[in-house]
Amino acid sequence: MWAGGHSPPYISVKSKIPDTRILGAGLFYRHDAYCRGLLHDVRVVARSMRGEKFRSLRNPRSPEARENSMETSDWAPARTWTFYACCCLGLLVGKAQSSEPPPVLLIGYTEGRNDLKGGQFLNWKTQRACVVQADGAGRKVLAEELTKQEHAWTQFAGWSPDGTQAVILSLWESPENAAWEREHKTFRMTEGWLVDTCLFDHATGAVANLTAVERVSIYNTGLFFLPDGSGYGFTPLIHGVSKPYLMDRDGRNKRDVSGSGGGFAYGYSASPDGKQICYHENYQIYVSNTEGRDKRRIETGNAFNFGPRWSPDGEWILFVSGEHYNCHPHIVKKDGSGLKQLADRGGYSGVVEVLAHPDFHSASSDLPVWSVDGRHLFYTAQVEESIELMRVDLDGEVTQLTKSKPGTRHYHPAVAPDGKRILFGSDRTGTMQLYVATTDGQETRPITNVPAGHCAMHGHWQPVAGASLREAKE
Repeated sequence: MWAGGHSPPYISVKSKIPDTRILGAGLFYRHDAYCRGLLHDVRVVARSMRGEKFRSLRNPRSPEARENSMETSDWAPARTWTFYACCCLGLLVGKAQSSEPPPVLLIGYTEGRNDLKGGQFLNWKTQRACVVQADGAGRKVLAEELTKQEHAWTQFAGWSPDGTQAVILSLWESPENAAWEREHKTFRMTEGWLVDTCLFDHATGAVANLTAVERVSIYNTGLFFLPDGSGYGFTPLIHGVSKPYLMDRDGRNKRDVSGSGGGFAYGYSASPDGKQICYHENYQIYVSNTEGRDKRRIETGNAFNFGPRWSPDGEWILFVSGEHYNCHPHIVKKDGSGLKQLADRGGYSGVVEVLAHPDFHSASSDLPVWSVDGRHLFYTAQVEESIELMRVDLDGEVTQLTKSKPGTRHYHPAVAPDGKRILFGSDRTGTMQLYVATTDGQETRPITNVPAGHCAMHGHWQPVAGASLREAKE
């Protein structure tokens, strides 16, 4: 390792010594006795810089040692000065590299009112898709043109794999349909709604409404990018039933990949290699190939299975299983074997109430997530009178990451791309804000500052590539 803990960079510098190249780590690339002597000097200086005593590894009586010693070699002065110059070059480059800060990632999220009386529709209409830097600076509302129509709002729903595009839900509902739903305490999404999934380009600000192209539904959510870059998966409501669909990159060629069966599908995603998909249909987990063939059910023995997510290596599927509002983190291999419950949520219902004045179905699902290396899960559970942030490894060893005053709630964990930080929501101050902490629950700091009577929800980390590109352009 070189200065600052970095591997030495390769920098070629012209040398006056014949048939040599100087590398940025302070080494010569030359296969002769001269170079071997120089490498000996590198070790001497390196160890002396660390305060170590050094005994030469070369035999001082050997012809090679006498030939190339600092006292007898014809190249001794050149070697001495070139060596120190080269070491300085390597140290400076290493220092420059170590002083470069990591890219400042953006976090996408949704904010809006949650204290308005009169039902969730009045609060929904205030929601906006936003981004903020991971240090809490630079809050910005995205795609504001999507909310110019009365009774329209937006929600942040994800990122492209390269981090250059945000996935934004554009939502509209008629007041008449909202009133009917509140009266009957159920959703009516076959009329009175228009929900599309759009891509927002951070570089240009352009918005592309993919689900409006060759429209198949008035209600389209759950968009994700296929790993091979050929298109997208999404979940439209077809005659009131949610279905897994694929479409090409231009939004065309939309097709149903649910295979046999007509159940309500949700939690749809593709495996990391893009060869398989999983989702739950009528609260049972299914896996098939990407086009919907070879569909098979994952047997759990439980009536309620929800929110499947692929592990980073694509070998396991994470989901909650049990009974509705009494379900717990489980994992299973993609072939259906190895089913295991990893943790118990301690009586937590698995949904976080958003509204100060609850309405029908106004709580938000609160699901476990994988760590970046696939060795842990992060989830929330009830501990005494609070909902705390937890971590569990694949052997079932549980660690409580937050310890809060009674009544505090934590929700929606999301792990940073570098695997070192975790994003989550909490109402520890009385207002639902987003926070970032290290993955051991330490060094917690707020990244949103929404006013009282508002909430911040559903945080999504920007992939690293997008942050690096954005900084380069700035």
